[in-house]
Amino acid sequence: MDIYSPISNIMTPSPITIGKKEPLKKVKELMEKNKFHHLPVVENGKTEGMISRSDLLLFMKKKFVPYDDIVERTRLNAFHVEDIMTTGVAKLAPTDHIATALFLFKENIFHAAPVVENDKLVGIITTFDIINALLKREDQSHS
Repeated sequence: MDIYSPISNIMTPSPITIGKKEPLKKVKELMEKNKFHHLPVVENGKTEGMISRSDLLLFMKKKFVPYDDIVERTRLNAFHVEDIMTTGVAKLAPTDHIATALFLFKENIFHAAPVVENDKLVGIITTFDIINALLKREDQSHS
């Protein structure tokens, strides 16, 4: 993997997104079903932030009654994405270098960033994408 290659070479294109008014129950269902850790929050075509599995787990940890499934379900339905999402996230362009994403992740302790072109979400880049690209390169070099 050349770290000066464009992000578009390794990003996940057209990611699943969620609206900020959606209940947290939907976030939990999407993350469990699709086995991913980050969801871009898009409202009226504009990327407004990100919600991560860590955000959701931290929210779920704040239970009022230990091990009470009814309380958990009620809270997941009552609270919305906008209540716990991260706003003001750094956005990258598909033409930005992979090195730019690495620097962003290192400096800001982020694990994902939306990839935007002309204000439209076109992908998501995660540390997992970079690790996969490195592993793919390593596999190819041993073939």
